[in-house]
Amino acid sequence: MSLSYLPHTEQDRKAMLAAIGVEKTEDLFADVPPDLLLNRPLNLPETLAEPDLAKHLAALAGANANLQEYTCFLGAGAYDHYIPSVIDHILRRSEFYTAYTPYQPEISQGYLQALWEYQTLIAELTGMEASNSSLYDGGTALAEAAMLAANVNGRKEFLVAKTVHPHYRAILNTYALDRGYQLREIGYQDGVLDVAEINSQLDKTVAAVIIQSPNFFGCIENVKAVVDVAHSQGVLVIAAVDPISLGILEAPGKLGVDIAVGEGQSLGIPLSFGGPYLGFFATTEKLMRKIPGRIVGQTVDSEGNRGFVLTLQAREQHIRREKATSNICSNEALCALAVAIYLNTVGKDGFQQVASLSLYKAHYAYKQLIGLKGVETVFVAPFFKEFALRLNRPIAEVNKELLDDKIIGGLDLGRYYPELKGCALFSVTEKRSRQEIDRLTARLGAIL
Repeated sequence: MSLSYLPHTEQDRKAMLAAIGVEKTEDLFADVPPDLLLNRPLNLPETLAEPDLAKHLAALAGANANLQEYTCFLGAGAYDHYIPSVIDHILRRSEFYTAYTPYQPEISQGYLQALWEYQTLIAELTGMEASNSSLYDGGTALAEAAMLAANVNGRKEFLVAKTVHPHYRAILNTYALDRGYQLREIGYQDGVLDVAEINSQLDKTVAAVIIQSPNFFGCIENVKAVVDVAHSQGVLVIAAVDPISLGILEAPGKLGVDIAVGEGQSLGIPLSFGGPYLGFFATTEKLMRKIPGRIVGQTVDSEGNRGFVLTLQAREQHIRREKATSNICSNEALCALAVAIYLNTVGKDGFQQVASLSLYKAHYAYKQLIGLKGVETVFVAPFFKEFALRLNRPIAEVNKELLDDKIIGGLDLGRYYPELKGCALFSVTEKRSRQEIDRLTARLGAIL
């Protein structure tokens, strides 16, 4: 068999084996018990010439539904927002996509500055005083926020709104198992959490109230009311937020939230079958020294020139383990760079326009769809770019028929909320045109 992509000739292999004193490659595995060896060829198809292989891979890729051919009304935490082309051009530069942890600032000033810019933008966007340079995703950022709260006040109970993303709550439950946290869920009424229930369950054992706004149903929570109730008992408030919504909604920091987290995918990162994504994490100056992950700081060198360094290290590689906050620090710098480029590219006015268009188009779609026979409203609470509808046919059947017309339908809420069986969660971003929304309306009307 010709292995044309491998550079070594048969003579090269013999020379290397001779240099280490063995006759054949199999001798390298002499210490492995025979019953553990695979004594047969791998079950692989026949080799193909490169032109044939390219056609074969193209055919396989063609089996996937992609957003260039399909119109997407599915959200639930991952959204089809427009990505400016400049982002991809910059990310493809080798000095960015091959970079890792900038331990040596003297040779990493470019990337450190980019991460510092990212942190500054996230802090401004959330209205908080400090941000780290990103975490894995929105779910782990939320769990890390809970850990921070428990470390600060020594309490281990949390009130968690049931309107928080189910995946985020699942991650939080996983973290809670090993740390002995107690999680108490707060119910919802008309799509938003029950503030009165929070008030009745608050006591000195609660570390934090965890909410999301806009929440998983797309509804806008009364964040200020939650903050006022929680702070009256010395309880922190952790809010997961959709960053795009902050183009028109008040920043969580301005409402008194102690820790703001969220998923940064909508800020210039492709959907990519679920990742890699980016979790942003911002908090107050009071809690800054407890922030997990990396923080880039601005300083000056011995000659007074501006420079950037990793600062306030709270990872166990840098300080005593018992004093470390969290070791979560996988390199998400490329995604953070994408977010920084996105926010700088669209600017304040453009960012507000993205948010406004998402809001207006979502409400237009809602009004069109709610007028169809077989469609009922679920919640009447104010919403941003997502809304729930009750359909008179099983959601899976409806979505299958929509997919046949190259429309990606809404999420089946019954998968996560049994009481919402028969309800679908639709998402509308600034990318959806009036023609696409009208086509969804016509097709859904025909199906129902």
